[in-house]
Amino acid sequence: AWDRGDRVLPAAYAGHLPHEEVTVAEALREAGYVTFFAGKWHLGGEGSWPEDHGFMINRGGWERGSPAGGYFSPYANPKLPDGPPGEALTLRLAEETAAFIHEHADEPFFAFLSFYAVHGPIQTTRGLWAKYREKAHAMGLDRREDGRFIFDRRLPVRQVQDNPIYAGMVEMLDKAVGRVLEALREAGVDERTVVIFTSDNGGVSSGDAYSTSLLPLRGGKGRQWEGGIREPLIIHVPGMTRPGAHTDVPVIGMDFYPTILELAGLPLRPEQHVDGVSLVPLLRDGSLPERDLFWHYPHYGNQGGEPSSILRRGDWKLIYYHEDGRFELYNLREDIGEQHDLAAVEPERVESMRKRMERWFMDTGARFPALDPRFRPAVFREKIERLRGPFLRALEEQHAAYLRPGWAPAGDPPWWGSVRD
Repeated sequence: AWDRGDRVLPAAYAGHLPHEEVTVAEALREAGYVTFFAGKWHLGGEGSWPEDHGFMINRGGWERGSPAGGYFSPYANPKLPDGPPGEALTLRLAEETAAFIHEHADEPFFAFLSFYAVHGPIQTTRGLWAKYREKAHAMGLDRREDGRFIFDRRLPVRQVQDNPIYAGMVEMLDKAVGRVLEALREAGVDERTVVIFTSDNGGVSSGDAYSTSLLPLRGGKGRQWEGGIREPLIIHVPGMTRPGAHTDVPVIGMDFYPTILELAGLPLRPEQHVDGVSLVPLLRDGSLPERDLFWHYPHYGNQGGEPSSILRRGDWKLIYYHEDGRFELYNLREDIGEQHDLAAVEPERVESMRKRMERWFMDTGARFPALDPRFRPAVFREKIERLRGPFLRALEEQHAAYLRPGWAPAGDPPWWGSVRD
C-alpha cells in the first residue's frame, strides 16, 4: 500500500489506456491513414502498446516512461533494435520517423514522434557538455557558490539555467526535430503536412533530475503552478497559419484530437475528446470562444506536486488542495510567477469558481484522495527540514560540479564514452 508519510492516499487510477477508448490513431487509421509511432509511450504494459491502440508501426514505444538503457545504444528496449554502440536515441528516433515519411510520402500518414528526451536520465555527449560548460563559464555561472535552488513547499526548486548536460540534451532534440522537418522537404510533402510541436508537461526543476529553471514561472513538471502545466506549442498548417503569428489564448492537450480530425476533414468524436475543442478557428483567424479549463491531479508528484485541482478562467487561476481544502487564486496576467495569492481578497470570485469546479467534478465522476490515518505530522516536518537543509546543500554541490573542467559522468564506461558528436 502507498506509504510515503503524506497526509492523504492518492486516488485510484487506471494503469493502462483502456481498449474501449478510440484513439486519434484509430480514427485516422479507419479513414485510410498509415499510422506510425516512435519513442515514449508509457500507457501500459504489453497488450496496451502503440500497436494495440491504432498504430500500424511502432518504433520504441512500450511501458517505460524513460529510456531503460539511457540515451545511447544499447537501448534495452524491446521495440527498438540496438544501433551501433553509442548511437544517440534522440537522433535514432528522428531517423526512424524520417524513413517512415519517405516510405509513405504518397499516402496519407500520421506520424507521432514522442521523444524520450528531455526526460531523465539527463545525458549528453562529451562535446556538447564541453560546449555549454564553456558558455556557462563565459557568463560567470560557474562562479556561483549557492543560490541555484530555493525551497518551495516540499522540495528545492532550481532557479538558474546553468546545466550543461541538459543544454546539450536540448540541442540534440533541436537537431532531431530539424531532421524530421528536413525529411518532409526531401519527400516533397512539407506543403501538405500539418506539424504540431508540444510537450506533456513543464521542465523538471525539482524532484527526479533538477535539470532546469522555468523562471519566471513557478515550479515545474509535476507541480500545480504554471511551470508544471504551461507547455510550448507550435502548430504549422500550410496555407492557414502565418509564420511568426502567435496567440495568448489558453488551450489544452485534449484539443489536439478534434483539431486533427477537422484538419483531416473527418467527423469529430465528442464522446472521445469530451472537453476538447477544435483549434481550427484559432489557427485560421485567431479567435476561440472563451471557456473554463480544468486540471485534476489527485496524486502526489515525484517533483513535489500536491494533490490538487485547477480551474483556469480567463486571466484567473484557482487551485484547490485536496490535503486540507484550501484554495489559492492568482491573476496570471498580473502575476505570472504566482507569488501573490488573492484568495483572501477575492472571496466572491473564489466562490464562483469553486462552484463551477464542483459541477465539473460531478459531471466527470472525478475521484479524490482519502485521508491517511497513518499520517504523523512530526515525522513529516522532520522530512521537510532534511530536504530544506542538508539535501538542498548537497544539490548545490552536485550541480556546481557539472560545471568544473574535469567533471565526468559516473559509470564504466561513462555514458558518453563511445558517442560521436
